[in-house]
Amino acid sequence: MSHVSEIRVGLATCGIAAGAEPVYSAFEKELAASNASVKLKRVGCIGMCYNEPLVDVVYQDGKLSTYGHVRVEDVTRIVEKHAVGGQPIQDLLVATDGFFDKQVRIVLENCGLIDPESLDEYRAHAGYEALRIALTEMTPQQVIEKVTASGLRGRGGAGFPTGVKWGFAAREPGPEKYFICNGDEGDPGAFMDRSVLEGDPHRVLEGIAIGAYAIGAPHGYFYVRAEYPLAIKRLEKALADATTAGFIGENILGSDFSFEVKIKAGAGAFVCGEETALIASIEGRRGTPRRRPPYPAVSGLWEKPTNINNVETLANVPWIIRHKTEEFTRYGTEKSKGTKVFALAGKVNHSGLVEVPMGMPIKDIVFDIGGGIRDGKGFKAVQIGGPSGGCIPSSLADVPVDYESITETGAIMGSGGLIVLDEKTCMVDLARFFLDFIQKESCGKCTFCRIGTKRMLEILTRICDGEGTGDDLERLLELSEKVKTYSLCGLGQTAPNPVLTTAKYFREEYDAHIVDKTCPAHVCKALIHYEIGPERCKDCKLCTRDCPVQAISQGEGVFQVIDQKICIKCGRCYEVCPFGAIDVQ
Repeated sequence: MSHVSEIRVGLATCGIAAGAEPVYSAFEKELAASNASVKLKRVGCIGMCYNEPLVDVVYQDGKLSTYGHVRVEDVTRIVEKHAVGGQPIQDLLVATDGFFDKQVRIVLENCGLIDPESLDEYRAHAGYEALRIALTEMTPQQVIEKVTASGLRGRGGAGFPTGVKWGFAAREPGPEKYFICNGDEGDPGAFMDRSVLEGDPHRVLEGIAIGAYAIGAPHGYFYVRAEYPLAIKRLEKALADATTAGFIGENILGSDFSFEVKIKAGAGAFVCGEETALIASIEGRRGTPRRRPPYPAVSGLWEKPTNINNVETLANVPWIIRHKTEEFTRYGTEKSKGTKVFALAGKVNHSGLVEVPMGMPIKDIVFDIGGGIRDGKGFKAVQIGGPSGGCIPSSLADVPVDYESITETGAIMGSGGLIVLDEKTCMVDLARFFLDFIQKESCGKCTFCRIGTKRMLEILTRICDGEGTGDDLERLLELSEKVKTYSLCGLGQTAPNPVLTTAKYFREEYDAHIVDKTCPAHVCKALIHYEIGPERCKDCKLCTRDCPVQAISQGEGVFQVIDQKICIKCGRCYEVCPFGAIDVQ
């Protein structure tokens, strides 16, 4: 085996949250003390977020060993035995085969590989080569034609053909046009755009520059939610370095094309992910959608022709320009080409950032890449597309991940959040959770979204509280259809999806809540209670000591009892009992 050449430490938000920064500092000290000729490098998300902090030890021939859950106290061993001695430490290594085997990394090809704050490293991996090709070898129309031929569709949720969208803006007259990158990723459980911006910001910057050249836009904006400070910091560094190097600014690469870019930090309003609300926010107005037409391609930012794509869409563009069209189209299905990045989260063993070919069955993502359901529980469903998406049951696990197939289930692809649900998930409570989120995030401009979602939430809350009546479900479904039909923007139009899909595939759970006044998953507090089985209780009093409201006391025998009038149903007793003596009913 060749000598170790570098050590990479994953320092995206996921790694930092798990304690990667002190690990990186420890490597700095140990490598300096050892005088080893090994390069230490910060990289973005490596993908296996479930194993953070992650460290890759890389050999001169490109092969690597991956360490997971690395602690500061492990660093000395890794440096002495592996970086210097050439002997991997087996008890710290993590297996990577199952996680990466079925992935195809186009958008994520540099994430976890390069230093996101180094322009030189990006250029060493073909960075800005696509921009050079576009500006010196292609006309704007040829760029649009190649993106159109690739079949790339918008990865922000709607799935509209990217090249066609660019063509609309390109045909509009006038020298003043805008190109916006939408990084306002607001879905609960989603972190795709954040991870790409943190791990490979130059890639997205190159993509927006190529798109701006294609439509003839001299001005660009990155709209990134303010809750992503690390993504904004690295994007600012990339923009400054690219401007200094001549990849952004006046007469780029000696061409007639000039392009200036600004970064706008969004204030965290979910509705600003909708393009007309986003435009209003950049203009300094309240982020509320407007009726279309006119579409942004005709009248957008400052009433000028404007094109908007999300982070993942633009990250595909440099790869497409650098390669033959068929290299991209060989991945995916007839109508959904390329790959899709997902934030794989929830009740799955291997949560993280993944990129798979379009058309891969849901079950392959959950079990082959995700490693199956945590704690051996049963697979129940996936929630795809965030609050605007829907639930797909395990019975449809063979459904391929592409725009048409997902839409046929009643869900939508969305931007790429994929939350795995196990048998302990209450689907009624899940629908209530997403409606609560949507209702709070509604801008309030249109009646059906403002009041309709409020009434839907009230019904769902009533059902979860055991106060549902016989006609509640029908009223809920009727409201869902009206909100979906008459809301002004995509937020309201898709808000009922979690309700419609859970009612479609899990009707029996709604009936149990309404008719039987029970929660089959034992989640809804108003419909469950905890009891101690006297024959199993060992009188250890762990539950008594841990009860936050002192609802547990000594019974008449050698066992504990729960006072149901005091119990707040927090489940703490169930969690701490080592003998399985607590029953949830």
